Amino acid sequence: MDFSFTAEQELLRETVTEFLAARYDLETSRAAARLGAGRQPEIWRGLAEEVGILGASLPESVGGIGGGPIETMIIAEALGGALVLEPYIDTVVVGGGLLGRSGGKRAEDLLSGIAAGEVITGFAALEPRSGYDYTDVTSTARRDGEDWILDGVKTVVTAAPFATHVLVTAAVDGEIALFVLDFDAANPPAGLTVRSYPTIDERRASDLTFENLRVPADSLLLANASEAVAATLDEAIAAVCAEAVGAMRRVVADTVEYTKQRRQFGVPIASFQALQHRMVNMHLELEQAVAAVYLATLKLDAAPAERAKAASAAKATIGRAARLIGQESVQLHGAMGMTEELAIGHFFKRLTAVQYEFGTTDQHIARYAALSRP
Repeated sequence: MDFSFTAEQELLRETVTEFLAARYDLETSRAAARLGAGRQPEIWRGLAEEVGILGASLPESVGGIGGGPIETMIIAEALGGALVLEPYIDTVVVGGGLLGRSGGKRAEDLLSGIAAGEVITGFAALEPRSGYDYTDVTSTARRDGEDWILDGVKTVVTAAPFATHVLVTAAVDGEIALFVLDFDAANPPAGLTVRSYPTIDERRASDLTFENLRVPADSLLLANASEAVAATLDEAIAAVCAEAVGAMRRVVADTVEYTKQRRQFGVPIASFQALQHRMVNMHLELEQAVAAVYLATLKLDAAPAERAKAASAAKATIGRAARLIGQESVQLHGAMGMTEELAIGHFFKRLTAVQYEFGTTDQHIARYAALSRP
């Protein structure tokens, strides 16, 4: 099978990579994560206006370019290699996927806003008892005249602290419905409590509590959103796995370069056979992860069961690779691997978080096994 990219896709990769190399400084981004707003708005504007990648996978009718899963994979991998904090997957992949499957004027307006860099979305789906099961929804929505009343608790809503809109799942007459809320974490309306915090990988998230929150009738995007959520989450899994591949490529390259520079007993430690074997294992895990991401990306248009199976295979493979590569890179760097000054420590945090994002490694192994039964 030919996995080579078209000339346009190669140009996309080069454009994003060059923009990030010139404009995205790791020290500045970590300072924004620790002390600032958790992101750099000027970078988000640049991704929209200068590079145009926020609309790369969105329809032309809403100001996008009309690309597909391969373009998303290329962009996510480039962002992962630079450890970008901006909420590309939250907004373009998850938000864009759910809105694109919803239809209607409000969804189209929000998609146009995403392409222009004006809209940032969070996805409020996980709940305290659900763990990482997006189908376990106890939050409810009920009609009250023309409006809807939301009740429930949502946890770990990434990107919510600076989102302009939040997409919320809630149970309506036994079905999972999808709502969209205008959002301002700093000034929530009556009936909404927002608790924001940094995550282990230096991103930002919020827990949301709805208590008789009144929202207008047009907040309902889909009355039965189960399949839209499932398909969008598989796209998000493929994207976050591609992001992890970008991060792991950088980690492996930095580790190999470090072992060439670090000397012990008068020679570079890269000359030690035992360390060479460990770095070869890192490279093998990376190559298996790349293959799994390609498969998941190419299967996103397949039948639901086949798509889900490929996504779970990729997530399980990435979980194993991220764990081994992250741990080995820190050990081969010694104590320096966990310092704030060295990039490796920051990449290690992100690779650790990736293992739990959109489901754990064990959950995806179980899902793959269930889908493989005759």
